[in-house]
Amino acid sequence: MFKFAPAIARHQMKRVYFIILLAFFAANSYAQRYCYVDTKYILENMPDYAAAQKELNQLSEKWQNEIVTRYEAIDNMRKAYHAERVLLTVDMKRQREEEIAQAEKEAKELQKKRFSLNGDLFKKREELIKPVQDEIFKALVELAESGNYMVIFDKSNDSSIIFASPKYDKSDRILKKLGIKPGQSKPSDDDEKGKDNQQNDSPGTKPGNTNSKQNSMPRSGGTDLKKG
Repeated sequence: MFKFAPAIARHQMKRVYFIILLAFFAANSYAQRYCYVDTKYILENMPDYAAAQKELNQLSEKWQNEIVTRYEAIDNMRKAYHAERVLLTVDMKRQREEEIAQAEKEAKELQKKRFSLNGDLFKKREELIKPVQDEIFKALVELAESGNYMVIFDKSNDSSIIFASPKYDKSDRILKKLGIKPGQSKPSDDDEKGKDNQQNDSPGTKPGNTNSKQNSMPRSGGTDLKKG
């Protein structure tokens, strides 16, 4: 009878250790709370963001047309020069060529000024979009602190989240923190059309224009949420 007592005791201790370990992992998992938001959805419901995107699209189109007009004028200068070249003196040819070269230089400088990485459009985007992003970030920090969330994932921007239960989506809660009723601001047809022309500040050309020099025209856009 007493021969098996040590074995029984060891078995019981193993069970106790297992229960303690299980309780530890359960408590630890409960303490580490997670949720997610969709910043693209949040931005699309913010009137300030919609207004900023509209202004950026209009400004981008205005500046792009300005540069296209310059290149068209250069093409006309070049065609006129070739048509009249046989009638020009050597000095007149040199002068016309210098005028064309100067016009091209000015057009390229203007294009760089407007659409380069740190150009006018980029700076305007920072001016208009960053305050909106900062509002969202502040609301996310408040949510994390009040809800004791260890991590808040972002479902948008090609994230690696394969499946997420809607009950853990706190996007509408963020909108309410910002004083916005979900669904009150939806992009218009013009805004949607503008989005097709401004994928993440990527280069593009004016529709219908086939001039090889009229390239590298960035559009405004992008919804990446960063705190900087």
